[in-house]
Amino acid sequence: MAMLTSPPSKPKAHTFISLHRLSHQPRGNVAPFRPLPKASTFPKPEIFLGNTNLLRHFHVRSNDRRIGLVTNAALSESAEPVNGKRIMLSDVVVKRPRRVFSGRKWNSMDMGTAGVVLAMHLLSLFAPFHCNWAAFWVALSLYIVTGLFGITLSFHRNLSHRSFKLPKWLEYLCAYCGALALQGNPIDWVSTHRYHHQFCDSERDPHSPIEGFWFSHMSWLFDTNSVAQRCGGPNNVSDLEKQTFYKFLKNTYIVHPIAMATLLYALGGFPFLVWGMGVRVIWVYHITWLVNSACHVWGKQAWKTHDLSRNNWWVALLAFGEGWHNNHHAFEYSARHGLEWWQIDMTWYVVKLLQVIGLATEVKLPNETHKQRMALNN
Repeated sequence: MAMLTSPPSKPKAHTFISLHRLSHQPRGNVAPFRPLPKASTFPKPEIFLGNTNLLRHFHVRSNDRRIGLVTNAALSESAEPVNGKRIMLSDVVVKRPRRVFSGRKWNSMDMGTAGVVLAMHLLSLFAPFHCNWAAFWVALSLYIVTGLFGITLSFHRNLSHRSFKLPKWLEYLCAYCGALALQGNPIDWVSTHRYHHQFCDSERDPHSPIEGFWFSHMSWLFDTNSVAQRCGGPNNVSDLEKQTFYKFLKNTYIVHPIAMATLLYALGGFPFLVWGMGVRVIWVYHITWLVNSACHVWGKQAWKTHDLSRNNWWVALLAFGEGWHNNHHAFEYSARHGLEWWQIDMTWYVVKLLQVIGLATEVKLPNETHKQRMALNN
């Protein structure tokens, strides 16, 4: 889940290939778009966990949204309806393969995002020729700092889903670690992820494998107007936009990874830059992206989530517990994704430690009533 910065309000378009485009007008009565409710309207955890009627309400509303989706011309332009091709070793069918690299207009943000991703991959190619133990340990350490503390603990479980509370100094520190992952500022990252849950595996999902495995994995990033066209803009992150720190990170975002790269070069020269930026960034990139792609294609479903989310053990090992994705979609509010004792969830272990020492409070977990209602065998 990654965007480098917010798309400009009036992006400058660059036309590479001009192809005939088909537009489809919706017919009949269609349900209106429903924006994600403001953070202030979310139920308190003690109410949410104990009220089965409220759980049923959210469950029905979620199904309702999927039934009432609208397909507009903006979404149909670069999609080619087909009967569907099955993704290899999976029962998931690509219903609307989406063209990202050709047949559309690229704006400056598309080009910038693709340029940064390409640059990190090219930089990592120097790794075999500039390898030493110090550089390796720098990369491993930053993988944990930016991946675990930054993306999975902060951006995902703390900021996107409010699964627990941290003291502001610690919340901001972890969010800053996430900004160094080069996956975008917290406001944009959280907004896109909340839309993913609101419209999961529908035509309005920012990244679903129903439009192609590689689209869900990474190519959706290079169509920066897509999320606004599908979801209507970042109007679901008022809780973050009210905080000066997150607005500061958004406005100065690109400065911080550059400062990190400069520091690494000053400390260890080109090997530290190659391993601490190139290798580490693309490693965290693809692990994060596998949650969007592989965890909606391969694995097992334990809960009635009415989407394609799967529990995938090998992604869970790489992504600090995020691979227990069907668990997460069943209980989005839960700070724990590995719900069984054998489901390794490193992020949960850190949250639990913070709770024990008094730094994490209001830690949310699913109760037995909610588990029974969501179980497939019920």
